[in-house]
Amino acid sequence: MSAREAPPPADQLDIAIEGDESEALERFHAWGFTDGLPIVVPTRERVDRMCAGAKHYPLESLGNLAPRNGAATIQKVAINAVMAGCLPEHMPVLEAAIAAIQVADFNLIALQTTTHPCALLAIVQGPAVERLKMNAGHGCMGPGNRANASIGRALRLIQQNIGGAVPGTSDKATQGSPAKAGFCFAENEAESPWPPLRTTLGFTLDGSCVTVAPAEGPHNVNDHGSSDGESVLNTIAQTMATVGNNNLYVGGDHFVVFGPEHAQAVAKSGFSREDVQRYLYEHARVSVDRISAQKLDELTSWGGYADRLEEWGGRIPLARSAELIRVLVAGGAGKHSCWIPTFAVGYSQTRRIELEKEICLL
Repeated sequence: MSAREAPPPADQLDIAIEGDESEALERFHAWGFTDGLPIVVPTRERVDRMCAGAKHYPLESLGNLAPRNGAATIQKVAINAVMAGCLPEHMPVLEAAIAAIQVADFNLIALQTTTHPCALLAIVQGPAVERLKMNAGHGCMGPGNRANASIGRALRLIQQNIGGAVPGTSDKATQGSPAKAGFCFAENEAESPWPPLRTTLGFTLDGSCVTVAPAEGPHNVNDHGSSDGESVLNTIAQTMATVGNNNLYVGGDHFVVFGPEHAQAVAKSGFSREDVQRYLYEHARVSVDRISAQKLDELTSWGGYADRLEEWGGRIPLARSAELIRVLVAGGAGKHSCWIPTFAVGYSQTRRIELEKEICLL
């Protein structure tokens, strides 16, 4: 078999391969259907089992994914979910996430084709976290948990195999990012001093949700010395205030994910989530004195805010309003938090995860 072998047509779902699963795996690699890592071979039986966990019928489409405009049928989603190592109960999360990324304000085609190293971030919230045994604590943004890892990986494979975001072809990310392999974690609601994120976005406390965003990987904020809330927030704000990030250009929304220890210190100092957002909006700013003239011309022309520099006192905010700094808690013990910048040319979207099956699929 040649490593340059042409793949089957994109709409061909049944492929007969002679040999065992190791031969099938090599063909999937040669056809460019993987993310470079080994996959679970999506046999008909495995795909049927995955479809049985979905809320929609196998041939029903969740929409067409840019830039290829491939139809995201439940069967195709299930194929990629099998490849990523998902379980059938993960399908409702994938269905909700796929619906969310197709909202116009998310700007999927830009995420799929930009030179920026943004990845598809998925944050799962609510009862689904415990039900799916997701990790919201230590190492939740890293390896080690099946649901976190496989859901994130499945979304990436769906972007590539259905949407057509093939690295170096339509996915033009200059250097890419490890987050592109899969970026999914859960909100640590149990250790948060503030209401769950979904309740600030218009969803009920008893429901499960997934928030998706075109995001960079997390940027660590280390502060072991501060014991009061304002000191912690100052460290976070100054970490965020960098010249080269996309949010400085066009705003957008982005995420500050507090570790539980930082969150408790901030809350004990009397800061509500809204107080945190206002503090970071005012203090996570970049002075024009730190920006070269050429860079400032680029920033203001792209972002369209040259006439607001005087209003802002020569200090450019990373969001155009405080509520666009999304604040939540995740992780375990340790005095670390993180900032997750975004592509900014597109906004995060949140959808309810429908966990209970209401239709008969088979």
